[in-house]
Order: sequence, then structure tokens, then C-alpha cells
Amino acid sequence: MQVMSPEVIDAMKFNALLATKVDGQVSTQLVTFDQADLHEGDVLVQVEYSTLNYKDSLAMTNASPVIRTFPLIPGIDLAGTVLESGNAGFKQGDHVVLNGYGLSQTHHGGLAQRARVPGEWLVKLPDSISSKDAMAIGTAGYTAMLCVLALEHGGVKPEHGDILVTGANGGVGSIALAILSKLGYRTVASTGRPEHAQYLKDLGADEIIDRATLAEPRTRPLDAERWAGVVDVAGSHTLANALAQTKYRGVVAAAGLAQGTDLPTSVLPFILRNVTLAGIDSVQAPHAVRAEAWKRLATDLDLGKLASTVEVIGLEQVLDVFPAFLEGNVRGRLVVDVNA
Repeated sequence: MQVMSPEVIDAMKFNALLATKVDGQVSTQLVTFDQADLHEGDVLVQVEYSTLNYKDSLAMTNASPVIRTFPLIPGIDLAGTVLESGNAGFKQGDHVVLNGYGLSQTHHGGLAQRARVPGEWLVKLPDSISSKDAMAIGTAGYTAMLCVLALEHGGVKPEHGDILVTGANGGVGSIALAILSKLGYRTVASTGRPEHAQYLKDLGADEIIDRATLAEPRTRPLDAERWAGVVDVAGSHTLANALAQTKYRGVVAAAGLAQGTDLPTSVLPFILRNVTLAGIDSVQAPHAVRAEAWKRLATDLDLGKLASTVEVIGLEQVLDVFPAFLEGNVRGRLVVDVNA
């Protein structure tokens, strides 16, 4: 029997955040994790960066039952370099990104220095996007790109009029503004933080409105037509109001539920104005859709604008920061350098 040396054993260990559940209470700690305890997969990735999202905070606070099996490494995003591969589509040294699938639900996630995952979950990064850039984009930016693709698929063009972006200070909203601006759309940013107006304008917002104007319950099934398209992360009354104000043959991309999971509206926007409500799922999106989204991000997102939205933190700092997401106190993107 071959006995591994202490050096080899040490090389199999790495830092990770680990969520555990005891007596119904979830807690997350920084631990030393053994590579042998990673879940099954045919590709081993040396993670370089991860990121924090609203969903990560739901998982680590147990505010929503995102994590389905404990203990589990959280983090729905990762980017890094392939260390070992049993998958024909990847080789050692490939730069890859992973968003969603089972990460932080049933499979160890990206808030660690290594990850073992099925190769079909991975996408090769375009040459122009570094691992750090990929996590500055993250699931939020990838979702924003899916929203833009949905608008395009529905035939919405810049000359058709304004695009409303709700939750504009958040990850999806801020990157959607930057993409849409570069593509030539006129954008209207909805936010509850008017003190960040200049930040939103720098990203590409042409106009800023108070989110309160959209957040109240509806009194009429339809309003005056205003939006050629909408990128919505709020749901509930905000989404209902956005639908009621969408122009004939407009497209509304629904990608979030920050205000609520309900949708108190009628069928009138869909029947009388031929409005399309496009649901955006980033978790189980097919590989071809993911690859297209990342290809478009490489050309349609100004990484210089993105840099202004990013704050980099280390693994241990995550433990202090993640509750702020649930309070709506995070602007832009938090990138996690897992090796810091």
C-alpha cells in the first residue's frame, strides 16, 4: 500500500467556508477542508475568485432553504484554472467559469480554494475575460446578459424606446445598465438610493426614478405606455406596475424577487398590448445559452465601467459582509479572492 507523504497530505487541504446546520440553526465558518471530501465530478478546479450574491446570503443565513444538504461549501459562482480533468472538453490549464447548477444547493460551491464539479457545468472563459473579471460579472452579470438576450429575442431594439431597469444599484441592475448603454439603448434606472445617482449615470443610466413610484399596489390594470422593455429583479407590485406601463409588443425580463414572489396583475397587458413576460433562469440554463451569454459579455460589457462597481474581499471577510445583502446595503459587486 502506498503511503502519502505529509507534504502530499498538506497539498490536499485548502481553505473553505463551510455552512453547517445544528438544531435548525445555520452557521458558516472558515475551515481547512480536505480535497478527498469534495463531491463527485470529473474536473478539479483551482478556484481563484468567487463572488457574493443575494442568493448566497439567503443560503448562509438560512433566510430561504437554498442549501438542501449540510454541511456544504456555499457560493454559487467560481472562476479558476483546471487542475485535473477526466472530461474531454477540458484540459489542465483551461480557464473556466461556473454559475449556478447545484452549487450551494446540493454540491460544494465556490467559496473555497478548490472545487470538483461535472465538466458539463463549466464554460471556458473568453480570452478577454480574466477570472477576476468573470467574478466581477458573476451570476448577476451573466443573468443581466440573459435578460438582454431575452429583450433582443423579443425584437426590442434601441429605437423602440426606453428600457426600465429595476434594482439598479444591485448586481443584475448595474451590469444590465452597462450592457444596455453600450448597445445603444436609452435606460431608466429605478432605485431607492438617490444618493447613488452619479454612480448609476456613470454606468450608463440616462434617467433615474424613485423605486417608490413602481412599488405601490396597482389601482388600474393598465397605465400609459412607457417602456419598450424591462429588466426586473423585484417581482410583486414593481413587476405588475412595469407590465402595466410596457409598450405594445414590449418585453419584460423577470429575473428576481426582491420585493416578493407574488404578481398582482391581470392578463390585460398580455392580451391588449401583446406584452411578453420572459422568465430568466440562470441556474439550469442550457450550456449553449451560457456559452452565448459569456461570448456576448466579452464584447458587450465595458469592463472599465464594471471595475467601478467592484470591491474585492477575502474569504474570512465574507462572514462579516453577507448579512448586508438581505438589508439591501450592498452596491455593485463583491468579488471574493479565495486565496487572499
